[in-house]
Amino acid sequence: MDGLVHGSATGDTLVAGRHRAFIAAHLAAGLAALMAMPLWLAFAGLPSPAVAVAFLWLVTPLPIAAFLSRTGRYADAHLLSALSLTGLVGWIAAFTGGLASPALAWLAVVPAEAALSGSRRVVVSAAALAAAALGALWALALAGVSPVPFALSPLFAPAVIGSAVLYAVLIAIRIETVHNEARLAARLGDTRYRLLADNATDLITRHTANGDVGFASPAARALVGCPPADLVGQGLFHRVHIADRPAFLRALSEADRTGEAITAEFRLRSGAGDTGPYLWAEMRCRPVIDPASGRTVVAVTRDVSSRKAQETAFAEACSAAEQANRAKSQFLANMSHELRTPLNAIIGFSDILEQQLFGRFEFERHHDYARLIRSSGEHLLDVVNTILDMSKIEAGRFEIHVEPVPVAGLVDSAIEMMSHQIASRQLKLVRRLEPGLPAVIADRRACKQILLNLLSNAVKFTEAGGTITVASRQTGSGVIIEVIDTGIGIAPEDLPRLGTPFVQADADINRRYEGTGLGLSVVKGLVHLHGGSLAIDSAPGRGTTISVTLPAERAKPAAERRVADRDAVAFERERRIA
Repeated sequence: MDGLVHGSATGDTLVAGRHRAFIAAHLAAGLAALMAMPLWLAFAGLPSPAVAVAFLWLVTPLPIAAFLSRTGRYADAHLLSALSLTGLVGWIAAFTGGLASPALAWLAVVPAEAALSGSRRVVVSAAALAAAALGALWALALAGVSPVPFALSPLFAPAVIGSAVLYAVLIAIRIETVHNEARLAARLGDTRYRLLADNATDLITRHTANGDVGFASPAARALVGCPPADLVGQGLFHRVHIADRPAFLRALSEADRTGEAITAEFRLRSGAGDTGPYLWAEMRCRPVIDPASGRTVVAVTRDVSSRKAQETAFAEACSAAEQANRAKSQFLANMSHELRTPLNAIIGFSDILEQQLFGRFEFERHHDYARLIRSSGEHLLDVVNTILDMSKIEAGRFEIHVEPVPVAGLVDSAIEMMSHQIASRQLKLVRRLEPGLPAVIADRRACKQILLNLLSNAVKFTEAGGTITVASRQTGSGVIIEVIDTGIGIAPEDLPRLGTPFVQADADINRRYEGTGLGLSVVKGLVHLHGGSLAIDSAPGRGTTISVTLPAERAKPAAERRVADRDAVAFERERRIA
């Protein structure tokens, strides 16, 4: 029988029991009528049309049971049952004496059975159906068109009335059973609720529409150190810090208004007196339907002082770290400014000495010393300028002036500036630019610095005889510029650290390649200032590919691109600088 209960009713044992009883009773009534039909045929012969219709009415409980099993609509099933029983009683009464028929006693059973539905609408409808049946019989009698009554046995009246009374008694017992089951379920639910509330470590409260507490669980002692009765009414509200009371009341009001769970954090006074210490509490509240008092708000409140202390410590640590970072950036910027002035003087005077403008050196090594001083000063000035740029980027003070910048001109300018270093390392340079590239919308000086840093890294980490490729292509709404080398490559575990200031893949003091670890971090910062992206693909012994994506100018039609690119003679041009 459980398999015939609709899925919508299986979640509640009380509801499922009612569905099960209804289906079982109607199946039994319908099957009894079907089994009685062969007995009638055996002892009374073929039934008259009136009896045949009565038999058909007697089996209607079967499709009504199927209706409830398929739809789960309990009230509607009871309404159909009332309609079926009323029709059957009216039909039998019409052929057994009309308004004087003893079968009319069953009309009193119709609204009584409908009461099992628990729906006032169904009970009223059933009573109306019974009254309509009586009205129809009265109208037939008044019009003088009542059917000819059957010859009835003297036992017919007692049997019909007795069965109606017996069925009414069974319905009364069923109603009492349903009422007891509902009362027991409510008592069990209340017991479970009390058990959970009494043993929960969080405070559970039930609130009225104005925020007053109607119930507080025993966890009040553990949370605020007072008996639950002290929180009833406005006791909890008076313990909320005065500055947090609007948030407390707003959470309860929003939960009641929206029907959703609302969370609020506030300070709650603990202890028995009015001067106890405050703890941080988190309250999560949501509305529920209480059968006794209607709509109410239930809240669960817990102590989150430890979490708030951790959040405060974390916020203070973040603030301290930000201040330290700002101080570091300011220090580096100041230091860079202070160093540039003497370095410019050192470079300028060493250049004068190297050119022997004030007379030739007596010894050639003095000329070499001047050259070393100038080259060392220039190297140190490059480091200082890089540090200054990095400081500006981190501090958000690096200004960029965007404009359309042709990619071909940008690449050629950077290659020309690096040509001496490329030639001195005996490297092969490949320039591979896609025809019809749109200009990038970027700062020209920043873009040149990006390319120079990438080329400088490629030259530094590529052995003599290696190849450096500068390639560019359009993708979506941007342009990708790639610098590809056949150098030593980078280990996979070092890739995530690259782009962090002062971080190098080889950080050992005796490393083979010099540098500060700022070049790639400057590139990364400049790319991000333009809203672009940086990607690194590398492996030891396989070389490195660094891809920079920058926003591009709106693409031009093909005819315009051919005119604009008339100077791009070939898709790929190789240049060897010896």
